[in-house]
Amino acid sequence: MAEQEAAWDRGDIPGFMEGYADSVCFTSKRGMTCGKADVTANYLRSYPDPEAMGDLTFGIQEVVMAGDAHAWVTGTWELVRTQDTLGGGFSLLWQREDEGWRIIRDHTY
Repeated sequence: MAEQEAAWDRGDIPGFMEGYADSVCFTSKRGMTCGKADVTANYLRSYPDPEAMGDLTFGIQEVVMAGDAHAWVTGTWELVRTQDTLGGGFSLLWQREDEGWRIIRDHTY
């Protein structure tokens, strides 16, 4: 997640998305979006430039292993921008894949 934070802070949404599996489903108050390409498109639409992206910080509250290949991670996020500060929580289901750990389910609120 530190790599995702760094990618976000440099305005690199494709780099941020490297933490996600191709089969990811993202759930927020706007609904559910499945598939890495569609989730990426939503991020690009919502955060069109580095100013809109701001400075992202994650706070990990809990990591619960679910076997050798899955982990449930809960925590907080804060996005500081010049015009405002946003924040909330998340729960992520990670899966170990050939290329490393990837998020397969993201519930951000």
